[in-house]
Amino acid sequence: MDTLRYPIGPFVSVENPSSEQYSLWIEEILKIPGLLRQTIEALTLEQLNTPYRPGGWTVQQVIHHMADNDMNAYIRFKRALTEDHPVSGSYQEDLWAELSDYSAPVELSLLLLESLHSRFAVLLRSLRPSDFQRTFTSPTHGPMNLETATHRYAWHGRHHLAQILSLKERMSW
Repeated sequence: MDTLRYPIGPFVSVENPSSEQYSLWIEEILKIPGLLRQTIEALTLEQLNTPYRPGGWTVQQVIHHMADNDMNAYIRFKRALTEDHPVSGSYQEDLWAELSDYSAPVELSLLLLESLHSRFAVLLRSLRPSDFQRTFTSPTHGPMNLETATHRYAWHGRHHLAQILSLKERMSW
């Protein structure tokens, strides 16, 4: 079950990343929406409503979750850049996934992700190395600097993309 839930494995932080590593993460962040769009473009509504694993979210819920998560992450970054050690907001993602907007067409979240990731990349590319040491406190993960948060953000996109790709492969879609 863990390989279905975490097809790329759990998040493992990189210590002392290089500037090249930051650039790779930023490029990943920029590319995820397009890769997601390519991955789901031929899926039917029935396929979009298929859970990526037993007891897991549907593909549609995963896509809407990615948009919600990424909006929250963007705000966390901006607060960390403009406030001293803010406590970031939290949300109950499982309950959010049950709200009516998760039945909206995935195109809405794809458009949101494309715009948000483009804007996020602009922000990240403008940061100085010292900016990545700014911190916030996550109710879920505790104190975190923007270096780790950038890596986690890039991993999060790859993680959910891999869940969908894994489902497509298992179902021969």
